Amino acid sequence: MASMRDQKIEQQRQLMEQKMKQKRQNSGMVQANDLRVGSAKRPISGSRSRELHGYDGPMQYLMSPVNPDQVIPLQTNRISTYDELGNQIEVLTVGDGDASGEEEEESVPVCSVGRDASTDDICADAAVAPLHTQSRKDMSPTQENENAEIEGSVEGAVEMFVVTPAKHGTLYKCRIARDRKGMDRGLYPTYFLHLEKDYGKKVFLLAGRKRKKSATSNYLISTDPTELTRTADSFAGKLRSNLLGTAFTVYDNGKAWRKHDHGHTRHELAAVVYDTNVLGFKGPRKMTVILPGMTPDRQRVTIAPQDDSETLLERWKSHTLDDIVVLHNKTPVWNDETQSYVLNFHGRVTQASVKNFQIVHDSEPDYVVMQFGRISEDVFTMDFRYPLCALQAFGIALSSFDSKLACE
Repeated sequence: MASMRDQKIEQQRQLMEQKMKQKRQNSGMVQANDLRVGSAKRPISGSRSRELHGYDGPMQYLMSPVNPDQVIPLQTNRISTYDELGNQIEVLTVGDGDASGEEEEESVPVCSVGRDASTDDICADAAVAPLHTQSRKDMSPTQENENAEIEGSVEGAVEMFVVTPAKHGTLYKCRIARDRKGMDRGLYPTYFLHLEKDYGKKVFLLAGRKRKKSATSNYLISTDPTELTRTADSFAGKLRSNLLGTAFTVYDNGKAWRKHDHGHTRHELAAVVYDTNVLGFKGPRKMTVILPGMTPDRQRVTIAPQDDSETLLERWKSHTLDDIVVLHNKTPVWNDETQSYVLNFHGRVTQASVKNFQIVHDSEPDYVVMQFGRISEDVFTMDFRYPLCALQAFGIALSSFDSKLACE
């Protein structure tokens, strides 16, 4: 009996894989940034009433014929398929059904909204789709003034730039490329961070790769893409998770306080906590980002723990909020027309993904400190502002790539 059940489950799994391969660009998650729904009842506007429902964001980007983020409109449809346990689910797809390719491992089916969640029917975090942005002719003078913001560039040595807080009033537009080629890069890909420049040019900033034979997820980050080791002069910092993969800490290139004479104790630059999602479908991911505070002259407060109680995570857990800043990801809203959760990335994100997010402070939700999202299979945009530095933002983005067993 058990053998027959296993065979049935295997057949259903193979059927699901075949259907997913035929729907490569979506797998229940992908929607184009300029997707237009003709039956939409409410036009998108920049009014405050719409901003309260998640359609806001201080970043406004233009979409032009030379914009690599611009994609053609796609048509959405639904198919029925089965998960690994044989349960029937509905998958939201995009396109005319002719697309093919392999399913990406992070793609997850979108559970039918009307289904009852149970411990036997577990669904991963939902994807967040980009919302169509306004064109310049539809923008008010006030909105255009809000976008009068300098695009950042590298000043001085890269080693110093990546750990220096962003200038106030400056936006740093970056891209992350994921390299999964080679014998072991399917499990341990390398990530490359570049700062975008005019006319398609880019400047390399950082590279990161997950360490092998580590008890927890552990990423080395370097300013040299060919020297991803702790002993190299280019070693910039690391990202490390807890055992469950739900909490991450970003460090600079110092040493742990337990392992040396405290002459060069490493600084904690950021911590990221993902809310667990183990009891069924609960919508998009929920993130908390803890940062060192900033001084009146816009310098980062030093967080160099000498014992476990002084770490960013422990300060947050104990509600010792002096000298730290607590941020959260902006909550996406459900769009009935597209049957998906959406955020307004203003043209910088073109595909839906569970990884897409915007980081804001609860007291100032219009100021997007950082946003991250997919534009192709292995390319993502990452934009950040004050008070983040490039190393902090890159570490936060790397945590989004990692597999969080308790979250999915």
